[in-house]
Amino acid sequence: MKAIKGSLVTERAMRAAVAELSQRDRRLAALIASHPLCTVGRNPKPISHFEALLESVISQQLAVKAADTIHARVVMLAGGKVTPSKILKISEPAMREAGVSGAKFKTIQGLADAAQSKRIDINKLHEVESDQEIFDQLTSLWGIGPWTVDMFMMFQLGRLDIWPIGDLGVRRGYEKIYKLKAEITPKELDKKGDKFKPYRSIVAWYCWRALEK
Repeated sequence: MKAIKGSLVTERAMRAAVAELSQRDRRLAALIASHPLCTVGRNPKPISHFEALLESVISQQLAVKAADTIHARVVMLAGGKVTPSKILKISEPAMREAGVSGAKFKTIQGLADAAQSKRIDINKLHEVESDQEIFDQLTSLWGIGPWTVDMFMMFQLGRLDIWPIGDLGVRRGYEKIYKLKAEITPKELDKKGDKFKPYRSIVAWYCWRALEK
């Protein structure tokens, strides 16, 4: 599977987007001004869509360092190059020894099978204009949930209007930016995101930055 090379979102386009968001909301403007430019859609290490989804599955409910370690082991098991056919040849015991749970092994195998059989043409998902269509295709696979697809669409496809309300970091960051006294629910955050369309991915990215020391 081919890697997607180059920036999907240019620096100029991102600067225009954050400038518009800053005009809409003063609290967000202060956060944007004190942090680097959002990197959504500007992948520094181009990889295939399949590997990006594999990474996202491995990262579910794990700290970044642990996820990176497990992913590196899986890449090693695949002989240094991650493809559906190579992943399908890796046994469950080998995956488990690398740190992949039984549930994630099942998800990864289903993903690899869908990619190899072209039941889902994963390598061409960037050609699908509808975010909802991509969401529906991928969540039809066992173990692929909203968070995994949101991360894939934001960071691999560079989609700028994804609102990952299921991400705890986004919710905690939003609470910090707006000095909320009570925890915000995903349903409440969903409504709050309307004012940031069509740049909700960027706002989510800055919510994560708000939690950094």
